Amino acid sequence: MLAKYRRRWRNWSGSVEAVPNFRSYPVSIEQIQAEVLRAAEEGERLRVGGSGQSFSPLCWTDENLMSLDYFNGIESTDLEQRRVWVRSGTPLRQLATELADRGLALEVFGSSGAQTLAGAISTGMHGSGIQLCSLSSAVTALRMVCADGTLRTISADSHAELFNAARLSLGALGVITHVELQCVEAYRLQYRTVKAPFGQTLDRINQLKRTHRYFGFRWFPYTDTVQLNFMDLTHADESRPGMLQHARHLMMDNGALWMLSEMSRRIPRSSGTASRLSARAAADSASVGEPHQRHDTSRLVRYDETEFGIPVQRLPGVMRQIDQLMRALRFRVHMPLEVRFAKRDDLWLSPNYQRDSAFIAVRQYRGMPHADYFAAITDILDRNEGRPSWGTLHDKTSRDFAQLYPRFADFQRLRAELDPRGVFLNPHLAAIFGVEQH
Repeated sequence: MLAKYRRRWRNWSGSVEAVPNFRSYPVSIEQIQAEVLRAAEEGERLRVGGSGQSFSPLCWTDENLMSLDYFNGIESTDLEQRRVWVRSGTPLRQLATELADRGLALEVFGSSGAQTLAGAISTGMHGSGIQLCSLSSAVTALRMVCADGTLRTISADSHAELFNAARLSLGALGVITHVELQCVEAYRLQYRTVKAPFGQTLDRINQLKRTHRYFGFRWFPYTDTVQLNFMDLTHADESRPGMLQHARHLMMDNGALWMLSEMSRRIPRSSGTASRLSARAAADSASVGEPHQRHDTSRLVRYDETEFGIPVQRLPGVMRQIDQLMRALRFRVHMPLEVRFAKRDDLWLSPNYQRDSAFIAVRQYRGMPHADYFAAITDILDRNEGRPSWGTLHDKTSRDFAQLYPRFADFQRLRAELDPRGVFLNPHLAAIFGVEQH
């Protein structure tokens, strides 16, 4: 097992930075167990750090940070059941490629292929389709090293209660080592983007989300313009853009956004102009490809983000309230707000617990102030039963979550039973679960 001392760790956005005293890179189950036992016996805490895609300090620690970078890949495949056992450190981009080699695919894929499998399920990663649950719902079993060093295999048949807690657990129950996933037969998607009026889109929202397999949209602040994103099943041949087209795509998605973002940071009063220019530059497009190719985007412009899921039927009214608020308070913002959808599930800590949800992601360019902006939007979302996405910034504590999640107290009880000394907690998680750390 590789080990490193006092090596700095940062998340993708740069908003979270940690200098853990010890970083481990296990390559086997036995090494994971040994590291968990060592931390527990020495009265220390341990967090598992994935690829750093979360904006919240879920992985922050100044004690022990474990990386599963060298513990990845598919271990076994059941083609008849379309199920695979996967090591939890596997990046989603790698997993998609290995599944494609077997004629399989994930039904849900997020916006970043760099995210690890354990990180994705532990934070409730979702795509955008009202008939599609989060990736956590595709988990049919998992293996987890608990605070006492034991390795448990958890499924609906063996541990029904623990199963619905462990599939989305924020890493607070133990170190997930393997995940069994329910996959689907490999498929191809037609991807389209279309510009449309903001108000008209909200009036048609029910039709749009029912008609398409994947549907979401981005709204450009201080404009009446949204960019609709559709993805639907197709048997058409795959589009293969040339190098010039790929370079142009990267330039428009990242280069132009970076220039407008820098303009807004240096001259804050230009933010509205930057948003309008972005809306004007957004172009209709169409392409065909594998699902991970259509979902996985190159994100080079860094930003901070908060995202909340609300009951889907409240979305039109909430978006109109946000529009009115922003025009009244004139926040210096230019990055689009993104709206996505997810189907209800029964996972105890899922923002989609027992309700279909619309997710509203609010972003601010890294280096520009976001506290007042996020707080004002959060106030609207709080009044509409908003549940924060676990991997994004939020100000909620255990009291808030006790009201938002009907099974939150049950999760707290299970966590205390499995990890009474709080080996897998950090200050952020302690505030979430109402645990005093000493």
